[in-house]
Amino acid sequence: MSDYSAKDIQALEGREAVRKRPSMYIANTSSEGLHQLVTELVDNSIDEAIAGYCKEIEVIIHSDNSVTVSDDARGIPVDMHESGRPALEVIMTELHSGGKFDGRNSIGYKVAGGLHGVGLTVVNFLSEWFEVEVRKNGNIYRQRYEYGNPVTELKIVGKTNSTGTTHHFLPDKTIFESIEFSFDTLSNRLRELAFLNKGIKISLIDERTMKDRVFHYEGGIVSFVQLLNQNKNVLHDTPIYIQKERENVQVEVALQFTDDYSEQVFSYANNINTHNGGTHLTGFRSALTRVFNDYARSRNLLKGADSSLQGDDIREGLTAVVSVKVPEPQFGGQTKDKLGNREVQGIVESIVNDELSTYLEENPTVAKNIVQKSILAAQAREAARKARELTRRKGALEDSGLPETLADCSEKSPENSEIFLVEGISAGGLAKQARDRRFQAILPLRGKFTNIEKVDKMRLDKVLANETIRTLITALGTGIGQDDFDIEKLRYGKVIIMADADVDGAHIRTLILAFFYRQMPELIQKGHLYVAQPPLYRAYKGRKERYINSEEEMNKYLIELAFENISVTNVKHERPYTDLQTHSIIENMYALEEQLMRLRRRGIDADRLFRDWFVDKINTPLYRIKINGNEYYRFEGEQSEVIEQYEEELAKEELEIEENNVDDAPEQLDMLDGRDSECSEIEKEPQIIVEEISDLPELKEIRSILERFAKREIMPEDLFDYKGEKEIWEEDEEL
Repeated sequence: MSDYSAKDIQALEGREAVRKRPSMYIANTSSEGLHQLVTELVDNSIDEAIAGYCKEIEVIIHSDNSVTVSDDARGIPVDMHESGRPALEVIMTELHSGGKFDGRNSIGYKVAGGLHGVGLTVVNFLSEWFEVEVRKNGNIYRQRYEYGNPVTELKIVGKTNSTGTTHHFLPDKTIFESIEFSFDTLSNRLRELAFLNKGIKISLIDERTMKDRVFHYEGGIVSFVQLLNQNKNVLHDTPIYIQKERENVQVEVALQFTDDYSEQVFSYANNINTHNGGTHLTGFRSALTRVFNDYARSRNLLKGADSSLQGDDIREGLTAVVSVKVPEPQFGGQTKDKLGNREVQGIVESIVNDELSTYLEENPTVAKNIVQKSILAAQAREAARKARELTRRKGALEDSGLPETLADCSEKSPENSEIFLVEGISAGGLAKQARDRRFQAILPLRGKFTNIEKVDKMRLDKVLANETIRTLITALGTGIGQDDFDIEKLRYGKVIIMADADVDGAHIRTLILAFFYRQMPELIQKGHLYVAQPPLYRAYKGRKERYINSEEEMNKYLIELAFENISVTNVKHERPYTDLQTHSIIENMYALEEQLMRLRRRGIDADRLFRDWFVDKINTPLYRIKINGNEYYRFEGEQSEVIEQYEEELAKEELEIEENNVDDAPEQLDMLDGRDSECSEIEKEPQIIVEEISDLPELKEIRSILERFAKREIMPEDLFDYKGEKEIWEEDEEL
């Protein structure tokens, strides 16, 4: 028996604890946790916005997958902390440090999402490097961290009249499965925040693809609900809006009913998406059920229906956003996906009960339409139950036998098995030949698949009459519908839709997805449903074929083909390269060209920059000029031309407006500044910022590529002709 004593006990603290067990502080080390790094920083800026100190937030995804989050708030404190270090350094390196604990009301944080004091610190600890810039007290302060440790002192690097904080970080590749940020994921979250904080402007820029979005909504969550319902038939034109504060808890609700069958309710606490709901959502649902039942009974509208309507019947077709601001929120861990404050349930329930009751009394036509739709939903639910019972009595959904077309696997544990839903019998035969019968089952789907979106919810018997659907239900074993579905009976851990990679296949895939969405939504919510992704290319060489999944993989494959049986020699050193070295050189050439293209997309003269900085070593300073959010890049001596040109164009436009005596001149002047019309309240004075730059992600990557070239005795000048006028990317056998 091995010894187990005090020497075996480790006490991890701070940085080591976070890096050793990151999932204790963020959701995970996959995509969800990676994107949480950004939202942790943005949430801090949002807390400043709630306090009234932040109007604009900018998020930039750089070409190297580093991210910048910048705001115009008060700026993180930089004065000396009682510990003898700058307050910024304490916040960056000490868990549970921040200004959102006791006494936060005195500095404006009446409510806040980041009450654990670990968000910014954890992002720093999980980053390869982290640079923070604070604009405060008329100065620009900057400090750099690597793997969570400060590597420079906090120093003043310039002067400014603005305030705010800019974070620039690169996630640690050794911790995360991938550091590839998704523009869509961040876009959805930032749009949510803009809806939840009406008036704030949030910008997202992706320098990898040059995509950008600006989110600014004066309507707040009402605009959110309208966006969600833009393609639906609504029962009342304007969403019902409730906003009240009680016992220091701010409650904001927007709801609108449609003729749809599904419920869409999003809940938030202190701007944080509580995916798993919580007491605020429970209070809202309870009030909704009570108010509509009371109204229906008082108007004798429940004749022919049950004595009361169920909550699910009332919420059918409902789109709602429930947002609360709580001084002392109790979240479920650092992921904050559920609110636990018991007092919030009663507050939300009371406010929604009072305000919604008043609305129904004042809008009887809308109220009657909603109640009648709820009654129809109750009748449909009962009809569906009877249809299932009838079908079950006939034995169509019994577990006594599996479908004849199912090629089952030998593995009986759902966690270790998967089923492929294959389009057609012939494709099913090919899939059976390619599968691993130990854990992969194949179910060919033959016949026409019912479009469940076109079937009346009361006619579930029509759905169950479809042989293909009955076969699918029987194979999975879960049953269908809200009353009969049981996820515990699922026979396979993964359900994979594998349709043809053509228009017909896409149509069939959509029909199957619609069925799961309507009748087995928990399969999607619990992560059991997958869609097989076909390869992008099939390449032939002789009798051999190869499937290729991406453009990047295709380029690498073409390079391999191009350099088969080719000898490459460095003429200057009269030394041939090995095949591996040749492949590395060509890959680096492609990588260099990609970075130069990204510089060109910024509007930078990339050829001149490369020659100036890396060939001739002149290092002419490069400047970034920001004018009202627009960026321009110019070399030293040229930056004033951009400002002068802008001022000339602005003066010309103003003169034209005066000459034409346009009535709405103020609005046109706003447009001259490149601002969204919704942002007209933002100060009209042009904001011009000129700063020297040498740390663009593209430039860092170019330096890294040139270091790799140097190991092969290839210098920057070898990549250009002697006149320095153009790059040499010629397909020559000698370099």
